[in-house]
Amino acid sequence: MDDSEHGIVIVGAGPTGLALGAELKRIGVSSLILDRLAVGANTSRAAVIHARTLEVLEPLGVTAELLKEGIVIPTFRIRDRSRILASVSFADLHTKYPFTLMCPQDCTEAILARRLESLGGVVQRPCEVVEIRPGENEVEVQFKSGGEVRTMHAQWVVGCDGMHSIVREQAAIPFLGGAYEESFVLADVEMDWPLGREEVNLFFSGDGLVVVAPLPGNHFRIVASVTEAPPEPSIADFQQILEERGPEKGAMTIHRMAWSSRFHVQHRIAKSMRQGRVLLAGDAAHVHSPAGGQGMNTGIQDAIALAGALKVTLQGNVTALDAWEEKRLEIAHSVVKMTDRMTKMATASSSGVKILRNAVVSIIGHIPFAQHALAEKLSELDNR
Repeated sequence: MDDSEHGIVIVGAGPTGLALGAELKRIGVSSLILDRLAVGANTSRAAVIHARTLEVLEPLGVTAELLKEGIVIPTFRIRDRSRILASVSFADLHTKYPFTLMCPQDCTEAILARRLESLGGVVQRPCEVVEIRPGENEVEVQFKSGGEVRTMHAQWVVGCDGMHSIVREQAAIPFLGGAYEESFVLADVEMDWPLGREEVNLFFSGDGLVVVAPLPGNHFRIVASVTEAPPEPSIADFQQILEERGPEKGAMTIHRMAWSSRFHVQHRIAKSMRQGRVLLAGDAAHVHSPAGGQGMNTGIQDAIALAGALKVTLQGNVTALDAWEEKRLEIAHSVVKMTDRMTKMATASSSGVKILRNAVVSIIGHIPFAQHALAEKLSELDNR
């Protein structure tokens, strides 16, 4: 058993954990990141980076590289089949980044990991945390590494370890909310697509929602809700979804699938993001529907804000983490509320509700102020 002392231990090396570790290093605070995987994940998963995230990552020095690797999408459209209900332009947002950036999560993680390493940080792999024991002045962390169970002590432990967070579980922090009945399927494909590569489209359908977004490398991301997802969603599954829910005219043929997955979505928020010396960020603190592409963005923003709060806390400001928690919980509740509304609205099956929904969205789509407000909300600029 090793017994070592660390100031800050971060559990989980996804985008949230990597952003937190790198930002702490940049502002002169050391930390140790533990991750249970031997190597980082190599699939694209979350692919949307919003304007506010690009802003908060700018001081870290990774925004330019993200822009180089991703593709800029200036428009988000909501459709009922071929009919455009609303077009949301990001072009007039008050930011240096008036657009949505599509960049696969594995690429985002690689960029954050390189920045962490350039600042002298490392990720300890594979290290599976099995128990944490919070105390008044420190947290004891037990983890498996190299076939042994080891122990370390930290001033602060931050759970960035996802929806099934061992840190949240061990700290006995309630994760409040529920689950959607629908399953979701996801794929990155090469295909003929009649609507081009300048817009992200959300299609309403009585059969469920489907989102189609361009990705680098001439790929498209497809995300759809389904009643019951097959274990390994196939090209035929996604082709059928597009034909039933997508545009009614134009070539729409999938030629190749890079990868696919299925997942269930919950809408939950931790009762608190801080309990003593244990902190939560990202999916460990809040999970929700993928509608609007908010998840990874909210987690990264949690992390960047937390880095600053931890620094001033270490300097003696005992209220900084309380202020951080209050603000980030407020944002989490707002995001979960918005994505829940979008999901329920997009998956409405009643013909009467669908007619009313389409009418309301169409009205919003013709009011410039409402369009701008929605663009601000989606881009997370109202989190400033």
